[in-house]
Amino acid sequence: MAAPMNICVLGGTGFVGTALINRLAQQGHWVSVPTRDPELHQGLRVLATVRLIRANVYDARVLDRLVDGADAVVNLIGILNEHGRNTFQHVHADLAAKLVAAMKAGRVRRLLHMSALGADPHGPSAYLRSKGEAEAQVRAAADHLDFTILRPSVIFGPGDSLTNRFAGLLHLSHGWLPLARARARFAPVYVGDVADAFVHALHERNTFGQTYELCGPEVMTLEQIVRTTAAFGALPCRILRLPDALGRLQGIVMGWIPGKPFTLDNFRSLTRDSICAEDGFARLGLPRHRMMEILPTYLTPQAAPKAIAAAI
Repeated sequence: MAAPMNICVLGGTGFVGTALINRLAQQGHWVSVPTRDPELHQGLRVLATVRLIRANVYDARVLDRLVDGADAVVNLIGILNEHGRNTFQHVHADLAAKLVAAMKAGRVRRLLHMSALGADPHGPSAYLRSKGEAEAQVRAAADHLDFTILRPSVIFGPGDSLTNRFAGLLHLSHGWLPLARARARFAPVYVGDVADAFVHALHERNTFGQTYELCGPEVMTLEQIVRTTAAFGALPCRILRLPDALGRLQGIVMGWIPGKPFTLDNFRSLTRDSICAEDGFARLGLPRHRMMEILPTYLTPQAAPKAIAAAI
């Protein structure tokens, strides 16, 4: 086992972050997790080597202090929709630039950066463009960073905002679901597999300067993901496939609803399939789990009503 490291995890209180931090703590690493409100994440306090720090990571001076003395930094911070000042540019690209500068100033070299499949400075959506710009910031710092970029497809697992959200929506609507870009393709990847990829890459020097696309073993359309979710949750499922004109309109209208369940930028992201050109897990020497193996462990007829909270 590798010697314990001091690791700062940005976004450590989120869906992927929680899975990752549990693995890092099990390996004996000392993990610092900045968050605006530590009281909301008491579950992480039971891990003896994990420290929650009240901090605003978007403040460059605070970021300098957070990374100072770290052996490695993990950046998992990302949003799917913009809210007020939390724009894609601010959260993805600008934060990446500040983090790169803070690591250079603190002489911290090791960075694991989570991006997204389809990230591209010239992509069809603001989300994908900002993710692409963040990657560019990281790659431009190769002279003083030992970075690894990981680009997952949509991620599922207990507590996700994918299958749980669809289960909640289907429960609330009695199975009726107008669906934009129903034939958009994904390769859903299990959150535990993504966390394992980060842990493995952390210790492997041959991952320095590399980018890994992370996909599950199955390619599924958006409609197939919804129908699979419905099947395991024993929910009715009556999908109304929307033509693109209505899909765009749906994005505009729903973008004004509190919680933004679907936006025009989401629609634009769906115009690019989220599937891998290469098997990053094979390159890392790691296994992958099929959706059919994992869904029964958390998505059941009894659990479906609880998913309403994730859908709103």
